[in-house]
Amino acid sequence: MTAPDKRPFPDLPKKIETIHIIGICGTAMGSLAAMLTERGYTVRGSDANAYPPMSTWLADRGIEIMIGYDEANLDWDPDLVIVGNVCRATYADAVATRERGFPYLSLPEALRFFFFEDRRPLVITGTHGKTTTTSMLAWIMTDAGRDPGFMLGGIAGNFDSNYRLGDGETFVIEGDEYDTAYFDKVPKFWHYAPFRATINNIEFDHADIYDDIADVEHVFRRLSKMLPEEGSLWVNGDSPRAMAVSEDTEATRKTFGLGDGNDLRALNIERAGRGTRFEIHYLGEKLGTVDLPTMGEFNVRNALGATALAMDEGLSFDAIKEALSRFKSVKKRQEYIGGAGGIDVYDDFAHHPTAVAATLRALRDQFPDRTLWALFEATSNTSRRKVFQDLYPPAFSVADQVILSSPRKKKDNLSAEERVDVAEMAKTIESMGPRTRLIPDVDDIVTTVAAEAEPGDLIVGLSGASFGGIHQKLLTALKARFSE
Repeated sequence: MTAPDKRPFPDLPKKIETIHIIGICGTAMGSLAAMLTERGYTVRGSDANAYPPMSTWLADRGIEIMIGYDEANLDWDPDLVIVGNVCRATYADAVATRERGFPYLSLPEALRFFFFEDRRPLVITGTHGKTTTTSMLAWIMTDAGRDPGFMLGGIAGNFDSNYRLGDGETFVIEGDEYDTAYFDKVPKFWHYAPFRATINNIEFDHADIYDDIADVEHVFRRLSKMLPEEGSLWVNGDSPRAMAVSEDTEATRKTFGLGDGNDLRALNIERAGRGTRFEIHYLGEKLGTVDLPTMGEFNVRNALGATALAMDEGLSFDAIKEALSRFKSVKKRQEYIGGAGGIDVYDDFAHHPTAVAATLRALRDQFPDRTLWALFEATSNTSRRKVFQDLYPPAFSVADQVILSSPRKKKDNLSAEERVDVAEMAKTIESMGPRTRLIPDVDDIVTTVAAEAEPGDLIVGLSGASFGGIHQKLLTALKARFSE
């Protein structure tokens, strides 16, 4: 449940040189550690485990990792402690932080303090599409010479990184509605003081935090009121919830989308190869045609959101469309892993029913004559719950072959009644048309698919995590099969 407001910003030492990060091996926390190191701070951190690629990535930057959450981790007496939301109040180094009087910040507090000063935060929000839209905007701004800083929840293809310090006037940030830290139970994006923002869409997610959709709408409504009058808020005009929560913003509100009435609109969408061509119209006038090297109407909407903020920052449409034509997708977002024997393998982050449906629909529309395999692992805190038991099956209905694995194991208190019933889900999907199987083990899935897939088939592995390395394992198995 969200707290009424974020905590007051704490007093910090006038001079900060050394920083300890609790939970340093998370993607965002590791990136923050690297950003601080680039700024000249001495950074160390602790985590329960450390393994490649993050452990080696941090080691390459001279950042020491202490294994476990022990109070001795703070014996080096850092000037500041930054606490990740993986950390619980009872962890020994968290307890020691409070008892010894170390000043401490959450990740979003640290980002704002160290990297947003004297910059305009451009914040991309919404249930779906945040990472891709943030990556698109960061690339557009960079390609136009604006040198923005940015941070996002995936590896941007144009940068081979998920962050960049930049020296420009803006910082592009993915605005997450997930909570901040054990001591500050509010959405991360409440800390970012957005000057401009988008709301891509709003659906129920993060069932471990929010009780219902009303709770989610509340935090977005508060966000929309945080924008200054001189700022701008672009809202997906095709999303009734996004429109409703943004009604009271003091910023200039404009809309983007595919439907009639949007200020910024995409028309005449065409599919070609692995890309999409479409026209962009603003206030009824055609600005031009974009050739986007990604698939699906949801990526067209993502491109509209990025275009909207770039236009407000004064970029010409010609500069925007040129950058979009050379956009490289984020890792795990329609990521093409490779092919063998005429069979192509993709990796996608989709774990929410809407995201699964959008990804599979994009692939089906792009390649209507190919046999489409959908491999799925329930891994997020929401997807592992029964909350979407009835919404997942229709999302898979456009596939030809569906294989479900066992939900990823996590240390939590979910009862059997709360957990998603994957076997029942498989039966329901099967009744909708696709051949559907439950194969619990990743290696068994690889063996099955590698043996049964035929030239021309398209396989996508859908998971919010690594899916046990299934994509590379499958590609290796296919190459071995066809080399014989």
